[in-house]
Amino acid sequence: MFYVYLLKCADGTLYGGYTNDLEKRVQMHNAGKGAKYTKSRLPVSLVYCEAFEDKRAALSREWHLKRLSRKEKLELIEKYERNT
Repeated sequence: MFYVYLLKCADGTLYGGYTNDLEKRVQMHNAGKGAKYTKSRLPVSLVYCEAFEDKRAALSREWHLKRLSRKEKLELIEKYERNT
């Protein structure tokens, strides 16, 4: 399984990424071993994720997700939170 995710950083910014082990990846971010961007914005929390069977589909979705505006990402997160 492959995952696309959004993290909310301690400074309120959002970070998006892709992984095949969501729990481990979030732990890595919070340990300061994730992306350079999140390292100085700890702690982070998972606020959105989508699962994909296919790596190509996940990478495509990540590409599209990263091009959304902050407002669009926040709307996506809000919808996600209402449905979980």
